[in-house]
Amino acid sequence: MRILVVCGAGASSTFVALRLRRAAQAAGLGYAAFAGTEKSLPIDLDTADVVLIGPHLERSLEDIRALAAPRGVAVGVLPDDIFTDLDGARTLALARAVADQGADAASA
Repeated sequence: MRILVVCGAGASSTFVALRLRRAAQAAGLGYAAFAGTEKSLPIDLDTADVVLIGPHLERSLEDIRALAAPRGVAVGVLPDDIFTDLDGARTLALARAVADQGADAASA
């Protein structure tokens, strides 16, 4: 699974993506996690299976879902306290849940 973590400028998403990659690796999962920005999102969607957006981008959730849906990319919102997830385990669980919800929606 390829997980795109998006924030406004890419700085905070870089830290979240790094922790997510480490958590996936520790769990023995071959997931890739990478950071993107709100501006790079239309291009980055082509290489993602799941997008996790920063809580400050929730205002754009429906627009992002509209961009992601034709590509079959599931979208979720990171919680406000995402930076307390130092080992990335909660972020990994969220990414998996968002992927599962996207798969359920696609098969419905």
